[in-house]
Amino acid sequence: MPVTNAVSAARTILTRLHDVMASRSHAQAKLNTVVEVIGEGLDSEVCSVYLLREGMLELFATRGLAQEAVHVTRMAIGEGLVGTIAQDNETLNLAEATAHPDFSYRPETGEEKYHSFAGVPIVRRERAVGVLCVQHADPRRYEEIEIEALQTVAMVLSELISNAGLVDDEEVVLSPQQTGQVRLDGLTLVKGLAAGNAVYHQPRITIEHVMAEDRDAELQRVYLAFDKMREQIDRMASQAEFGVGGEHEEVLETYKMFAYDEGWSRRIIEAIDSGLTAEAAIERVQQRTRMRMRQIDDPLLADRMHDLEDLSNRLLRIVSGQIGTAASMGLRSDTILIARNLGPAELLEYDKRRLKGVVLEEGSLTAHVVIVARAMGVPVLGRVRGLRGTVREGDPLLLDADKGEVVVRPNEALIEAFDARFAKTKERAAAYAALRDVEPFTRDGTRITVLMNAGLRDDMPNLALAGADGVGLFRTEFQFLVSATLPARERQTRLYRDVLDAAGDKPVVFRTVDIGGDKVLPYLRHNDGEVEENPAMGWRALRVALERDGLLKVQARALLEAAAGRTLHVMFPMVAEPWEFDAAKALFEGQLAFLKRQKKVLPEAVRYGAMLEVPALAEMLDVLVPRLSFLSIGTNDLTQFLFAADRAHPKLAERYDWLSPAIMRFLKRVQQAVVGHDVDVTVCGEMGGRRLEALALLGIGIRRLSITPAGVGPIKELIRKVDLDEITQAMNQWLAAPPPSLREALAEWARDRGIEAD
Repeated sequence: MPVTNAVSAARTILTRLHDVMASRSHAQAKLNTVVEVIGEGLDSEVCSVYLLREGMLELFATRGLAQEAVHVTRMAIGEGLVGTIAQDNETLNLAEATAHPDFSYRPETGEEKYHSFAGVPIVRRERAVGVLCVQHADPRRYEEIEIEALQTVAMVLSELISNAGLVDDEEVVLSPQQTGQVRLDGLTLVKGLAAGNAVYHQPRITIEHVMAEDRDAELQRVYLAFDKMREQIDRMASQAEFGVGGEHEEVLETYKMFAYDEGWSRRIIEAIDSGLTAEAAIERVQQRTRMRMRQIDDPLLADRMHDLEDLSNRLLRIVSGQIGTAASMGLRSDTILIARNLGPAELLEYDKRRLKGVVLEEGSLTAHVVIVARAMGVPVLGRVRGLRGTVREGDPLLLDADKGEVVVRPNEALIEAFDARFAKTKERAAAYAALRDVEPFTRDGTRITVLMNAGLRDDMPNLALAGADGVGLFRTEFQFLVSATLPARERQTRLYRDVLDAAGDKPVVFRTVDIGGDKVLPYLRHNDGEVEENPAMGWRALRVALERDGLLKVQARALLEAAAGRTLHVMFPMVAEPWEFDAAKALFEGQLAFLKRQKKVLPEAVRYGAMLEVPALAEMLDVLVPRLSFLSIGTNDLTQFLFAADRAHPKLAERYDWLSPAIMRFLKRVQQAVVGHDVDVTVCGEMGGRRLEALALLGIGIRRLSITPAGVGPIKELIRKVDLDEITQAMNQWLAAPPPSLREALAEWARDRGIEAD
């Protein structure tokens, strides 16, 4: 069906449904009329409604299928296409239904002659209570506007079947999963431990009326709601208490941009024009946003869609008069906040004295709320499945974001163990804090350099708090990731200058922008628009910067101007061959010459380094090392490239072991290739921040580590217990004749010498 016809059909359907809903006929008769209206409107030979009865999806009404199948055909949740839609609470749109792996043929329906299939869930209080589907004899995918019409009709049906009591009651006997102790796993977004009672961020808003009686009145309601929502966002953004100039400010500015987005408000107004109430229109557009989110592989764009959903929730609460969230009602005790997702502004509304942690059904490491939570010091666990079916309001929770888990309704023994660990963590933190100003010398008197990794302006206070020797890796790309457009040179310069000012006389190594791979910028795309099958080894990092050299030139000038009168340490990521380093350095030198001609104040010196992440570079170190001031080994990417094992793949987790003899031999060879040259070698990344791995690195000759700020204290404490001659001898023996498990052998060696390795 052409799109213009589909739009007209969708409006016709809603107009006719208004009359159906207003009629005095009984519910079954209304459903029988509904399927006829939809089938005619979308020119579909089949339209069917399945409703949840006694735990099964029962065919309640149909146009096109055999009438004898009504109230006879039943499917379990998860069975067939209809059961899959109800189970996943998602839409299916198939040109050929039989090609789907979940297709299940029911002979009594007579559906064998139909090829195309589209179905949407009928949702009530966030659970699927039925399915609305259409079928057509010719293979074709339904237009997006047709799917939207189905989803809108499903909202209308939700109201009808609820009022008529046609589906199972929502309240059921609680299962053991909802009463006993349960452990849920997730993704660590912000590390930390927390205990508190579960509080749902957002009370459920049930839309009672879907069809509008007065279009103008609905438009007026939504216009007023938009004004009120924007006032709230502006007020919160101006009252955020983080100091001046942090990345969270850029996050809030981007968030505000969405609040004033005309495209979003226009879609809501169009939905009201089609005959919906203001609440139903907002929910209709929000459903469309969720559908798009599920189709987005780009994590940055997905996070921005989450911001839009956050604003939709806020707008819905305002227009419905149900404004209160858990934040506005006030937290009464130590709280672990539960939400599907959370916007940055919403997190700012909570009392920081009571809010101890956050658990999300969704979320990602690049999400805007994570930046704000880190600034607030609130641990966050994301991507936790089954929250709503497991956690009840007020349930006691133990959140261990370090391990990536949350325990629901813990027993007394677990609470005691958690309290003991929490106390021990505080005790250890105090002991590590006492080492802040202590230099990390080994037992035999060798000074080890312990640097920290950073990527935010807000990370810089940790330099003094942790007692690090400097910043061994400042990830400059984060400023690019949180910006809606390419950051201007002046803004980049301001960030780099602030970072250098915060560091004082301690060095900061700036890694040039590392984008691409899983860090895609919407304003910087491939020329051909193709999606990469293996982005981790694709068009990313220095490869992007050398091809789009304007981006690197702007960054080079910003870094050089920010470092005026100081030493600039700059490092190029993902160098695979020496010529790439030479090209990047030449670009910087060109900008340096330009600034000199402009009589600008120049850095006292510029030290250039490379990041060894691509194994091929190790074979060219004899050529490259004489040109370097320093070399940093990026163990995260390097290890997955060496093992051909995606570090995020759960089935390959055991293969991604930094204490593999293969990894340690490789790192030792790299370290020895630099011996005799005036070149610093630093191991950057998570590996150096783990005590057992750090011990192994010391044993193969590594004397510089750059790690997370939280790891600085523990690693300094470890260093002071190590005799380098002893560990070097042990590592040489193990690498010459590898034991069955180098990890176990090293852990036993450490225990014998009273060194805690965990």
